[in-house]
Amino acid sequence: MSAAPAALDQTGGRATPTLATSPHLHGWWTTPRMMWAVVAALVPSLAAGLAFFGWQAAGVPLAAVAGSAAAEAAINRWRKLPFTLGDGSAVLTGLLLGLILPPSLPLWMAGLGGIVSIGLGKAVFGGLGMNIFNPALVGRAFMQAAFPVSMTTWAANRLAADAVSAATPLALVKFREPGLGAVEVAPPIRDLFLGTIPGCLGETSALAILIGGGALLLLKVANWRTPLAMAAGAALFGGALWACNPAQYPHPLFHLLSGGFLFGALFMATDLVTTPITGRGMAIFGFGAGFLTVLIRLFGGLPEGVMYSILIMNAAVPLINRWMRPRIFGAAR
Repeated sequence: MSAAPAALDQTGGRATPTLATSPHLHGWWTTPRMMWAVVAALVPSLAAGLAFFGWQAAGVPLAAVAGSAAAEAAINRWRKLPFTLGDGSAVLTGLLLGLILPPSLPLWMAGLGGIVSIGLGKAVFGGLGMNIFNPALVGRAFMQAAFPVSMTTWAANRLAADAVSAATPLALVKFREPGLGAVEVAPPIRDLFLGTIPGCLGETSALAILIGGGALLLLKVANWRTPLAMAAGAALFGGALWACNPAQYPHPLFHLLSGGFLFGALFMATDLVTTPITGRGMAIFGFGAGFLTVLIRLFGGLPEGVMYSILIMNAAVPLINRWMRPRIFGAAR
């Protein structure tokens, strides 16, 4: 603790100094400002998704945001807590969830997912800053288990070369016919980068994701170590398999640009609450998430593994923080 500056009393003398706990230095980035900055960074992905799938797809993120906000307001009222919708955390959770859902998903499912994200992903742990798992991914994991058919039904991309096909690139590679190589069924890298492919509303365009995520990295709202390590883990593991059998396994660049990899690496894995607090811990977290993503994609039962890989690494964060705890200066090892 430190003594706060002494204030003048009404008689002109100095009052008794007060004691205040740390922190004593405060930066410009408050929690609400950071939350709304991430919301703004998601605008390019949202705009790209609406351009690819039509304005009717806007109902999915709106329903998810409405469910998240309603759940937060109701829980705070029930627990007699202050009104917290202004900090942007509930809106951000709903928007993140809405952007990783299929654009043709029924709106009531998206709203229910927002409620579960706040209720099971954040409120049960005590609220903002105390949750163990990423709330938006908790909501999506619930929806994946509860509505598997709707969660794997994709709308055709209006700007895709083949507007009839609604199979995602990961599904094309995962469930391809015997005898076909991964290179034969995978879409061109250009389509993966621009986003002219079927997929979740905000995950198809790598370009839009990089614009928003890059802004967060430049503003230092997100730490660059986690997404870089996640990309390294996926590229090294996927590249090793591709080098051994390029006909069976896709190019490592395919893993980086397809599915929700970039979106998860830049917007989910960089969550300040559910990721390690040290630089080395972030690197371990990201590398593990990248490795697990490729492992699930190639050897698991589902074509996508970003959600589960980040949730698994979320569970390992307390252990990583314990291992990577900085040594006090002068203390013995």
